[in-house]
Amino acid sequence: MALTKLPKNAFAADSVDASKIEDGTIQAVEVSGTITEDKITTGTIANASLVNSSITINGTSISLGGSSSVGVDVNWQSVQTTGFTAVAGNGYFVDTTSGAITVTLPASASLGDQIAIKDYAGTFGSNNLTIGRNGHNIQGAANDSLISTNRASLLLVYVDSTKGWIYAEESNVGDLGVPPAYVAATGGTVTTSGDFKIHTFTGDGCFVVSNAGLVTPAGGSDSVDYLVLAGGGGGGGPDNGGGGGAGGYRESSGTASGCYSVSPLGACVAALSVSATTYPITVGGGGAAPNSTTGSPGSNSVFSTITSAGGGGGGIGGCGNGNNGGSGGGGGYFNAVGGNGNTPPVSPPQGNNGGDGISSSPYHSAYGSGGGGGAGAVGNNGSSTAGGPGGNGVTSSINTSSVTRGGGGGGSAEASNPIGTGGSGGGGNGAADNVSGFPATAGSSNTGGGGGGGGNPSYVAAAGGKGIVVIRYKFQ
Repeated sequence: MALTKLPKNAFAADSVDASKIEDGTIQAVEVSGTITEDKITTGTIANASLVNSSITINGTSISLGGSSSVGVDVNWQSVQTTGFTAVAGNGYFVDTTSGAITVTLPASASLGDQIAIKDYAGTFGSNNLTIGRNGHNIQGAANDSLISTNRASLLLVYVDSTKGWIYAEESNVGDLGVPPAYVAATGGTVTTSGDFKIHTFTGDGCFVVSNAGLVTPAGGSDSVDYLVLAGGGGGGGPDNGGGGGAGGYRESSGTASGCYSVSPLGACVAALSVSATTYPITVGGGGAAPNSTTGSPGSNSVFSTITSAGGGGGGIGGCGNGNNGGSGGGGGYFNAVGGNGNTPPVSPPQGNNGGDGISSSPYHSAYGSGGGGGAGAVGNNGSSTAGGPGGNGVTSSINTSSVTRGGGGGGSAEASNPIGTGGSGGGGNGAADNVSGFPATAGSSNTGGGGGGGGNPSYVAAAGGKGIVVIRYKFQ
């Protein structure tokens, strides 16, 4: 029941405490005016006894006496100077003073995950920051983002699989939907020369493009230069065989990646545009050395739409013609002709014809066989005094140093007559027939050189050299 009113001063001071009043006895309507702080001893009214025992901040209920951070909740990390994978809940000061950096977003993300980034040194404009999407969309697009303005600040928040990461806050930032202006890729052995990346494949692999780049803004690039060289053909023999032809040699002009020195074969050839996909790379092997037959052809090398044909095998002695290929194999001794180069045909030509074997009397005094064709020149004919040298290769500095590749194998020669030497660029020497100490030599590995022709009876022919694929592009 309600408390009956008592006369003034009916209770002595401090004679009524909380234990003397039954819960619910005093109703709100029976209290008039304000109960001042001096009438309540600290801690005598528990939070749970209040009608409102919590407050709501940003949709989250916080109990009275509890605590919560208000605003962006990120853990700022120390300055980052190299590429890294971000962690949700962290903020990063990124310093690109020494070069462009890629920040990779987490592989998994949940609604509300946040990542903050700040340009530490004000260098994003000169050395860009790439935000790698790592399988998620950014702003609803399946592209990495390029941050290319100095003093940029941004906060990424993950929403869902449709929009992915969006930019909830941004300052000094351009069009965040624009992907990086340059190609980004992995695969092979990667080296850097200034603003250019070089991927060298000495065996099969994959060139994996994660970003295809843009022609705009000014200075951007979506193209790569290339050198694709097939395996060289094996020499023919024994019994005075012809030299193997060099592997087919195809190269672009270099204008997309620094105007380095290219071979004459690449002078007017456009670079290849790429997309964000995986390009399988095939590096052709050299043709095997036979025991008593025409040399085996080299294998093709392939990158994207570019296929270079394996070099043709050298012909066996005694009217054995050289085989066709990227460059043709040399003909064996006596009326044998060299194989055709640039087979199948492409423009500019990927190689040259092999040389012919000796075709006139007294052929028995020399048994000179033809040299294999090279990337830069035809194979030389055999003569009554010597085997035909292989055709020379060509020189390129696509991987910074000047390297000659694609030499044809030399033809063999009789007895003490001079052997056919291999063409410059990895071509193997021919054998001296019936003379100890002058065996045929193989084409050099990763030059696509042709193998040397074999002699008689035990100086067998040599194998062709393996090819190579080199890809170069501007990355910043």
